[in-house]
Amino acid sequence: MTPPRVVIAGASGFIGHALVDAFRADGYEVATVGRTGDAVWTDADAIAQRVDGADVLINLAGKIVSCRYTDANRDEILRSRVDTTRALRDAVATAEHPPRVWMNASTATLYRHETERGNDEMDGVTGEGFSVDVATNWERALFEGDLPSTRRVALRMAIVFGDGPATRILLALARLGLGGPQIDSWWFPHRRYRGIGPRPTGPVRSSWSRTSGRQRFSWIHIDDVVASVRFIRDHDEIAGPVNLSAPGVTDNRTLMRELRRVARAPFGLPAFRWMLDPAMAVLRNEPELVLKSRWAVPRVLTEAGFSFRYPQIGPALDAVVTVRPARARDLFSR
Repeated sequence: MTPPRVVIAGASGFIGHALVDAFRADGYEVATVGRTGDAVWTDADAIAQRVDGADVLINLAGKIVSCRYTDANRDEILRSRVDTTRALRDAVATAEHPPRVWMNASTATLYRHETERGNDEMDGVTGEGFSVDVATNWERALFEGDLPSTRRVALRMAIVFGDGPATRILLALARLGLGGPQIDSWWFPHRRYRGIGPRPTGPVRSSWSRTSGRQRFSWIHIDDVVASVRFIRDHDEIAGPVNLSAPGVTDNRTLMRELRRVARAPFGLPAFRWMLDPAMAVLRNEPELVLKSRWAVPRVLTEAGFSFRYPQIGPALDAVVTVRPARARDLFSR
């Protein structure tokens, strides 16, 4: 029998590698789309050939957001997500045998800065500014138009723990002695977080919130990302936005305490924005990673019966260290 085919776009990152391995283990033929792979973004015909007849389509493509939000990076972060999603949509729309399910990456950063209540897929409140505009334009490109034979799902991922960029940045902060709570405070206003796209939202200049290190932090372990994708693949009733976030949301103080523990950092100084912004510039990243209060609730998954392997942050971080011990030692010793 011919095995089912999955097309994974943007498979070169650590989430993509994990999904490629998982689908191959499930007996799928895996085709990749990207700057390299079985089809490249400049070859629409090759993309269409891979998509036509595929059982599952997964899109993870987009410039990594672990960078400073310069004008060039901002434009590329948005363009790389919207253009690749539209290219795949064109392939699905013209396919004689379109995929039965298309899962497209999105981000839980779409929700507003929230400290009082969690945001689920039904009642969550959309935020404003650059990261939110990227997410809303990305999802708009996914859901526009009619694709009657293809179930579409937006994977609103929280910060993913594993051998990836967000984990490395957080561990680097702990190693630098900045593993205490991250506290928002006044800093010189800048324009890096201003809105983007055809309908930009939010103020032009940056602002800050008095959270005192109690900002919420939504996250998910890479193993639960893979398990969630398999679960969504096999449950035809799931469509629309889905929060990929562990139910055990934590706060910044708890997060940093757990990071110090697994990194064996003897101390962690509290870090105010005036300390974080220069430090993050050295790390080529943005303090938004730890200062925005992210609180995403996985209502769709839990109500459908999905069980998280890592619902709490401590065991999840332990697994990051123990599953890949050599890589973890490298992270702590650099």
